Amino acid sequence: MKIDSTHCYRDPEMAMDEWLRTYLKEHRADMFDLLRQLVCINSGSYNKSGVDAVGRVIADALADCDLTLDIIETKPFGNPLVFRTPCPSTETGQVLLVGHMDTVFQADTDFRDYREDANRAYGPGVVDMKGGLVAGIFALKALSEAGLLKRLPLSFVLNGDEEIGSKWSRALIRREAKKSACAFVLEGGGLNGEVVIGRKGNLSARLTVAGRAGHAAFAGPDKTSAIVELAHKILAIEALNDFSAGILANVGTVNGGIGPNTVAERAEALLDFRFVQPEDEDRLKTRLSQICAQIMVPGAAAELEIVSGRPPMPVSESNQALYDRVHRIAGRLGIAIHPEFRSGVSDANFIADAGIPVLDGLGPIGARDHSPDEYMLKESLPQRTLLLAATLADYCGGEKPVPDLG
Repeated sequence: MKIDSTHCYRDPEMAMDEWLRTYLKEHRADMFDLLRQLVCINSGSYNKSGVDAVGRVIADALADCDLTLDIIETKPFGNPLVFRTPCPSTETGQVLLVGHMDTVFQADTDFRDYREDANRAYGPGVVDMKGGLVAGIFALKALSEAGLLKRLPLSFVLNGDEEIGSKWSRALIRREAKKSACAFVLEGGGLNGEVVIGRKGNLSARLTVAGRAGHAAFAGPDKTSAIVELAHKILAIEALNDFSAGILANVGTVNGGIGPNTVAERAEALLDFRFVQPEDEDRLKTRLSQICAQIMVPGAAAELEIVSGRPPMPVSESNQALYDRVHRIAGRLGIAIHPEFRSGVSDANFIADAGIPVLDGLGPIGARDHSPDEYMLKESLPQRTLLLAATLADYCGGEKPVPDLG
């Protein structure tokens, strides 16, 4: 396909929209072939070789585009990729795309196959978020074919540890965010066409309690059971739930003791917290420290470890303005989208914390992610790819040439 610069169009946006629509229609089979290939590679967060294999497939898919590639060697997790367009960044900054190559399904999972029926595609990570990766890849391939990537300052960051908190890649994402005018994250969209304009923050913690081991048959009223002390703390932690304020506290797993006839020397709980306001995180940490310090069973001791966390992504004026811009483009394309505030977290939280307007949920639509029933609505893949491509084209400066499909 070549650019035909001899034609004049009264509405160049509509002409570009139709060209993108036609391009994606012609490459629909290629999109689903790539999706199948990505889904059939196990890329659990702890499977570095699998994540890196996904990265190589993506690099091959984008090799013919106007993009450079940096591969960031990382151990023990998959290597992040950073694709860049040749266009220098403007005063306002680049456009940032973010996606992740890892899934929650580890190398020993039985859930590893891709399949389709008339309306849905199924497989590990099909919507979280290998479908989003395909949308990003083909949006860039379309714009490269149209010659627009040379006029769009853009960085596409793909990391391999998102499902475990992006502990090793968050610094990279923050650096790229600070160079950006806006950002789009390719997590799956909502079943009713939702696009994410805000997210809660989260905090993951480990609470470990030490007691004194003993035989249950000889235990007296002064027994120092780690399990009993942990039980007191669990009730105090669950009391932190404040649903009206959007604060959620959950004790997810509990382990302790070695048998029913022993006094537990050790017990542990894994905790998860969700919150809306940045100051809620500080209040939660303060209260958790107080709960940890308050010993109810004489002789016991407790230790709190913050494992990971993400700051909240507030529904800001800049996020709303970015959504309004995408909503206008979606209306022009005949695609229905709606704003959503989502309780789950993503790499968009780090971008928002850097003060950059960001939208999430730009990927295809599906549900039941993180389960063996994960699926993607097939028609949403070309539709969301079209929306992303048209949105990125909207950021290209100057009058846009219209490619000729002939």
